[in-house]
Amino acid sequence: MIKTLLTTLLLSSYAVFAAANESKSFHYPNNAKYAISISFDDARHSQVDIGLPILEKHNVNATFYLMPYHMQARLKQWRAVANAGHDIANHTNSHLCTGNFRWLREQNLGLEQVDLNFLASDIQTAQDYIFQHTGVLPSGFAYPCGQTFVGRGENVKSYVPLIAKSFKHGRTWNDETANDPLYFDSAQVRAFNIDNKSFEQIVALIENAQFEHAWIVLAGHEVGDHGPYTIKRQALDKLLHYLTRNPDKYWLAPVSSVIEHISSKTKDLER
Repeated sequence: MIKTLLTTLLLSSYAVFAAANESKSFHYPNNAKYAISISFDDARHSQVDIGLPILEKHNVNATFYLMPYHMQARLKQWRAVANAGHDIANHTNSHLCTGNFRWLREQNLGLEQVDLNFLASDIQTAQDYIFQHTGVLPSGFAYPCGQTFVGRGENVKSYVPLIAKSFKHGRTWNDETANDPLYFDSAQVRAFNIDNKSFEQIVALIENAQFEHAWIVLAGHEVGDHGPYTIKRQALDKLLHYLTRNPDKYWLAPVSSVIEHISSKTKDLER
C-alpha cells in the first residue's frame, strides 16, 4: 500500500516537473509572450471592402473562413486576398447551425435534422468552390455558430472527427478561454467573439485571457460602424495598431501559421 502510494506520488511529481520544463522550452517567434490570430467568418462583402484596407495598413495577415454564397459578388477580391498571403479557410456551403435560429427554421434547415454524410458533402462543395476561385485548397475550417453536432437526443453525433480527418484545424466561436499550445485540440481551436465591441473591450478581453503561452484567437463577421455581427472599423484599426507595436508581447499571425509553429515546436520538445 505504502509502496503504491510512493510510486503514485513520484509519478505525479515527475509529470509536474516534465510539464514545467516543457512549458519553459516552448516559445513564440521574437520570444513573444502570447500569440494572437485575427479571423473573419462568412466572406462578408465588408471584409474585403473595409477590413482588408485596414489589415493592409498595418501589414497584418488574417484568417478568412469563406462561404461560396457570400464570395460570389467579390470573386476577384477574394482571389486577391489569397494572393496577398492571407489564410484562406472553409466555413461550409450551407452554414448550418441549430434549427432554433429563426432564419434556419424559415428554410426548414438545422443541424438537428442532418447527418454526417450531409455535412461531408456540404463541406466538400465549399472546398471545391473556394479552390476554384482563389487557387487555395483550404487546410482550416470554422464551425458555423461554433456548433459541432448533428442529430437529436440519443442520436446526436459530433462532427469534430470529420473535421480532424479533413483539415489541419477546426475553429469554434464565442468561447470563454484562450488556447494552451501544450494542450489544445487543433480540431477545436477556441475563439473569442469580438463583434460589436470597442477597442477597450477587446483589449480587456485579451488581457483577461492571458496565461502562460496563451494563443488568443479573435473572430468576427462584418466590418463597419455598428451592428450585432460587426467588428467596428475603428476598433479593428486601433487594435492592430496596438498589437503590432508590442511585438515582444504579441506574435500576430493567421491561425494556420500558429498551428504550424506549435506543431514544429512541440515535435522538437518530444525529441
